[in-house]
Amino acid sequence: MTIRERIEQSERELLSPHAALSAESKGRRRPQDPCPVRTVFQRDRDRIIHQCSAFRRLAYKTQVFFAPSSDHLRTRLSHTLEVAQIARTIAKALRLNEDLTEAISLAHDVGHTPFGHAGEEALDEAYRAFDPDAHFKHTEHSLRVVDELEREGSGLNLTEETRQGIVLHSKGRANLAYTLAGPKGATLESSVVRLSDRIAYVNHDIDDCLHVGIVSLEDIPEDMLNVLGRHHSARVGRMVEDVIQHSIDKPRLAMSDEVSQATDGLKDFLYDGVYLAESLQVEARKVKGIVRNLFELYMESDSALHQAIGLVPTGSKLRARLVCDYVAGMTDRFAVQQYARAFLPTGLPPQGEFGLPTPED
Repeated sequence: MTIRERIEQSERELLSPHAALSAESKGRRRPQDPCPVRTVFQRDRDRIIHQCSAFRRLAYKTQVFFAPSSDHLRTRLSHTLEVAQIARTIAKALRLNEDLTEAISLAHDVGHTPFGHAGEEALDEAYRAFDPDAHFKHTEHSLRVVDELEREGSGLNLTEETRQGIVLHSKGRANLAYTLAGPKGATLESSVVRLSDRIAYVNHDIDDCLHVGIVSLEDIPEDMLNVLGRHHSARVGRMVEDVIQHSIDKPRLAMSDEVSQATDGLKDFLYDGVYLAESLQVEARKVKGIVRNLFELYMESDSALHQAIGLVPTGSKLRARLVCDYVAGMTDRFAVQQYARAFLPTGLPPQGEFGLPTPED
């Protein structure tokens, strides 16, 4: 018996009847020989960490604050790691498959744009302007990244369970009742990641806002603090322990009315008081201009597009698809650099003009 087979046997004996078993995975898009040491979900996790360049770029993509000057504020990568930690804690307590839970967590945002959700909205609008039948959602693009774009187009060839969890993780502004229900047919591990995403961001976004001083503890409604706690760790712990307590040995996740309502209230407080506040909307309009202008540049300039991706495709829809992929993959700082290079004066003429030699001369 191989090490992998021993792990699979342990899963059968120890995991909840509601857990996804590695040995019963629906498999990959392209079949592969099994690993003698790792289960299929362990291999998914390892591929995301070691082979996914989009995962590494999350370190330079915005969570809430665009191009933050403080090194202590969350990025998409630190958010991802917090989601993974919370999700693994819940999965372990509920005897679910931790490896599948972690794989979904680590990959859930790899398709996110620069500049957070403002960048996502801007890219969707820019893409539709050149292809009315198209749209952009970071959940769908995350799946495209792992399926089609990584490893020079061959993809990571992840299992169906991990792929499903990636594309189903988003819940927008919906309340926890929707998040806890989960999409029909989703694994319980997928639902754990959806919930952990919410627990992570409502808590760390509050923490970041307190850090930069745009929110004070006195601004948060007292009834929410009384239920969830007055400190970051207390709030996270309260939510995690509540969902574990109400979900043990059940086929779906649950929380107490008291904690779920307070969590929804904290989420609404963030949307109304932070995400949609005029101060952030001013910045959002700036980054939307960056995304829109870069998209238009690559659609209209053959030389700019060739320099960016090394080819100029024929057909406007294919070109728009490739431009969308390229812009979506940018980090915040790279997008700002490319915008400055294309649209801001440098004080010098381009090389090759006024008798200046080019690198080829």
